[in-house]
Amino acid sequence: MTDDQRINRRDVLKGATTLGVIGVAGCTDIGGGGGGDGSGDGESYEIVIGGTSSGSSTQQAGQALARAASQHSDILDISVQVTDGWTANLYEFDGGNLSSIGVDNNSLSKAMNEEGPFADDPVDSMPMQGFIFTSLEIYWVAMEGSGIESTADLAEGGYTIYPIQPGFGTRLLTEEVIRTAGLWEQNDILNLDTSDIAGAVEEGRADALCIYGANGKELSSWVQEVDVRSNGELYAIEVDDNFRQAIEDTPGALLTEFEPYGWEQDVTRVTDKVTSWALAGQWAFGPDVPAGATKEVARLSSEHWEAIQESDPTALDHSGVESMTQAVIPDLEVHPGVAEYWEENDVWNDEWTKGETNE
Repeated sequence: MTDDQRINRRDVLKGATTLGVIGVAGCTDIGGGGGGDGSGDGESYEIVIGGTSSGSSTQQAGQALARAASQHSDILDISVQVTDGWTANLYEFDGGNLSSIGVDNNSLSKAMNEEGPFADDPVDSMPMQGFIFTSLEIYWVAMEGSGIESTADLAEGGYTIYPIQPGFGTRLLTEEVIRTAGLWEQNDILNLDTSDIAGAVEEGRADALCIYGANGKELSSWVQEVDVRSNGELYAIEVDDNFRQAIEDTPGALLTEFEPYGWEQDVTRVTDKVTSWALAGQWAFGPDVPAGATKEVARLSSEHWEAIQESDPTALDHSGVESMTQAVIPDLEVHPGVAEYWEENDVWNDEWTKGETNE
């Protein structure tokens, strides 16, 4: 196992004890009868979703979903647990600490194929898919005084770069893209939590950072803090052909281009268009979570997407239901409650596989 993998694995597991103390079971089934339609017909559920760090896009999305449940569901109560990231959540799930998690498609794919961090430290159990709740658009920014104007400059080496927090799914994908581009070994890597990077930027301890926004709408909360505390010294950089090719050669990365959004400062000194590697995030659930609970999660996300957007402006509009299916991995089972909701709304694909619960 490499030093970086040891760092990742250590950070991945540091929250496990806390989660175990809380005793998260993922879902509590109360009473009898049918359910899952919001009608309050006798069966109720409580689920605890493993988000990621405080201030993350997943945490924000989970809290918005919890708020929608409290306002618009008679049968479902949701709470969100702070964890160490999307990749970390798969280890938490495998360890029995969480039954409902936020996770990205790249981490799911790597875990299924025992690649990346899962090559030396595989998981024995996988969650079933729920549905996409975000698409994170990751790209480079640099600090004034760094001299970096393009990813080509990073080939020279000696720069201090922040490739996102270890344990995050966004870090797993970003590290793979950077390594594929041949820019990892010659630069100094900042392995900091997202809660600490704004301070490092304020102190001038970073030359370049990988940051992300969600769904073309807003920067992640931790990036907003970086924005505020960077003293207006951040700017987007160009992506050269080598790095662009690395994005295209990395499974799980979707190459996108857009004008930077969400910044309080003008980051377009070098370029007014960024090239990003986007990553889809899903809610995923284990067999201990009843189908009625996940069907209700799907119903809330579709019928009450506007309520969700009130507390998470980046939330996707799932009113058409079909948008919920955009990130399905064909080789991984879909949780039966979500599958049932899709079937009832005529968006189910028979090429997908419906999983089973322990009910």
